[in-house]
Amino acid sequence: MDTTDIFNSKDYRRSRNGYNAFCAFEYMISLLVTDAFLAKLLLNLGISDSLIGIISSIVSLACVFQFFSIIICRRRLNTKKTIITFYMLWEFIFMALYLIPFLPIKNGIKIIIMILIILGYFIKNVFSNILFRWANAYVSPNERAVFSAKKEIISLISGTIFTIAVGFIFDKFEKTGNIDGGFIFIAILILILTSLCFITLYMIKNEDISEKKIIKKSVSDILKNTLCNKKLIPVIFYTVLWYMTTYFTTGFIGTFKTSDLLISLFLIQVINMIANAVRIFVSVPFGRFSDKTSFANGIELSLVIAAVSFIFLFFTTKTTWYFIIIYTVLFAITQAGINQNSFNIVYCYVNKEYITEALSVVHGIGGLCGFGASIIASFILSYIQENGNRLFGINVYGQQILALISFVLCIAATLLVRLAIIKRDPKQRHEI
Repeated sequence: MDTTDIFNSKDYRRSRNGYNAFCAFEYMISLLVTDAFLAKLLLNLGISDSLIGIISSIVSLACVFQFFSIIICRRRLNTKKTIITFYMLWEFIFMALYLIPFLPIKNGIKIIIMILIILGYFIKNVFSNILFRWANAYVSPNERAVFSAKKEIISLISGTIFTIAVGFIFDKFEKTGNIDGGFIFIAILILILTSLCFITLYMIKNEDISEKKIIKKSVSDILKNTLCNKKLIPVIFYTVLWYMTTYFTTGFIGTFKTSDLLISLFLIQVINMIANAVRIFVSVPFGRFSDKTSFANGIELSLVIAAVSFIFLFFTTKTTWYFIIIYTVLFAITQAGINQNSFNIVYCYVNKEYITEALSVVHGIGGLCGFGASIIASFILSYIQENGNRLFGINVYGQQILALISFVLCIAATLLVRLAIIKRDPKQRHEI
């Protein structure tokens, strides 16, 4: 059977359909434990804005856990069984977050939240690259960009409709003074989505363990093909700058919307819907642009758009609250380009046998630096808020200053991509 016949086979088509559906359901769960939803839960538990920003950015630190996948991928495991088991576990952990308000304890709530979030993201990140490699094995190498774009569109459309509905219903609970009922509602939704994730993961064809080739790689081999790979080093530095850019700001935007700008959850989800609609519209053209030019060109364009978005966020106040709409839309467009290209560009400079290790190293280092940036950002935010939202005698929200710093970091990342990647290697292509 030739390659074309294999990818058109029933098992491969079913696997792609299952992966598409799984990503949509997993995306919905992720939306319920980020941004305004998570901020609403944490604020209700009496947690400060600065600590919420750190908690929200734990996802960045959790990327460090991807290093553990280097060890796991060397073992002869039943991939399907392993992925299903651990992905169900982290989804149950996130469901448990919304049950915390009902615990008969008051002391130690912060510690419990930190433990659950770290544990959940630890599990997710350890197995994310293994899932990516397993599920993508059933996608033709010549159609990965298009498949990624379509997969993203499905997730965005379903996620947008989902969060609009959930935001509307949650607002109803809150307006009637039954916010605890809203938390129970979200917990039940996560449970249902977890069941759907199980079904869709089960649809993906398992790897043949008997034919699975395990290559013994020494530490020196891994280092040679990752950290000591001169071609990959600029990608690592770009990733570090991008993680710092993102986590200097995004983890603190949820409370900015709800507490400072006083925007309702429903309106926030409407804004997100508009942003996602635009992201859907540009996703495929972005992919075509990257295919026609290079992955680095796609990243550079995304970074320029991101820089503009941070400018609008910097000028966002109660009187110019509508700038948050422009920021959200532009940042959504940025994500369309970044998500497609940041993983693919690693394929350009790493042997296919070291892809899992390279992805783990690149995003692990980026995540560690991103979390460090969020710690610094939390101190800056706390300082400004403790001084009555004033800095150097000027009335300003802390998030505005964080946006300004993110803008500077974003410009630095753009220059790095232009000078160290595009000019050095203008036609990046992967051969896998």
